[in-house]
Amino acid sequence: MKRSLADDLAAVARIDAIPRILKVACDSTGLRFATVARVTPDRWIACAVRDEIAFGLQAGGELPVKTTICDEVRASGQIVVIESVAEDRLFCGHPTPKLYGFQSYISVPINLPDGEFFGTLCALDPRPTKLRTTATIDMFRLFADLIAFHLDAQERLTATQTALQDERQIAELREQFIAVLGHDLRNPLNAINLSVPALLRTPLNEHATRIVRQLQNSGARMAGLIDNILDFAHTRLGSGLSLIRTVEPDLEGMLDQVIAELQMICPERAIQSEIALRRPVVCDGARIAQLFSNLLANALTHGGLDGPVRIRAYSDDGGFEISVMNSGEPIPPDSLDRLFEPFSRASEQSGQQGLGLGLYIASEIARAHEGSITVASSPEETRFTFSMPISPRNESR
Repeated sequence: MKRSLADDLAAVARIDAIPRILKVACDSTGLRFATVARVTPDRWIACAVRDEIAFGLQAGGELPVKTTICDEVRASGQIVVIESVAEDRLFCGHPTPKLYGFQSYISVPINLPDGEFFGTLCALDPRPTKLRTTATIDMFRLFADLIAFHLDAQERLTATQTALQDERQIAELREQFIAVLGHDLRNPLNAINLSVPALLRTPLNEHATRIVRQLQNSGARMAGLIDNILDFAHTRLGSGLSLIRTVEPDLEGMLDQVIAELQMICPERAIQSEIALRRPVVCDGARIAQLFSNLLANALTHGGLDGPVRIRAYSDDGGFEISVMNSGEPIPPDSLDRLFEPFSRASEQSGQQGLGLGLYIASEIARAHEGSITVASSPEETRFTFSMPISPRNESR
């Protein structure tokens, strides 16, 4: 995140420890002026100041950067310590001490954790002062590191707050998206679906009846697509699939109803079923019906036209299982691993329809029921198998 110099000045002002750091630096060395400076190739700005010599510089004040020794610290990255300008062979002829009237001086670079040079912690005095001691130099370095730590912590906090605000905006968009799916799209579709039976009850010629039947099938397909997208939004953008798990008294009837509905949509396809539920199943019946519908619709869509789709469902002491089998071309091995990923299909043959969410939603429903879906595909048949315990594992059976 790009910072401005004003941001840097404000960041230093928010560090409560800096006035105490400057005081301790002055009290422990005898220097009477200290500052935290933001130094760039073009600017020198005092961010915080302790002034006991009427130097005349306040927070926010600037000096021409090329007239400062801090500019040399920025370029070299090295600490500068001067105990007496008059006796220092490197700085006795330097223009900066004469310009600003100091004899003793120390400047330590402030480097942020990522290596970026921020500025300096520097102090000076018109009088010579003993500074070249390990304790003094280590203290200034420690203070510079402490300032860098606080600056970095503030930047991370700002980034976190920005990310949180972004997440809040995304959450609002997510809720709007889900609302559009759950309400604005469903309402006109429901109106269409309710109108179809009324049309079928009126006298229609054969051609018109076919059109209405096609409209009915399209409406059912659109409702399924909306359900899948809505569930995808909840699983990937929301809090996951919601379940109401009870002992389903008519699970077999719900499965039969799914078969009847899809048989009506695909009257030319043969569907053979064997359902024997010998033990009651604790589940969300509507969700299990949705899972089964997605598996059966997948088999009808991708299975071979020359063979029936076969269904086997049973429950016993070992659990509850549904298998859906179809003939046709086997699923390519490289597609099996991503078959249950969203927007994935077994193949990319032309004419396929759908968003590729059906198997993903089915797998999420299985997972929510502490179960799983497996697939085996060969030239003889492709078999999807859903299995789950007949009651939740955290309940006594």
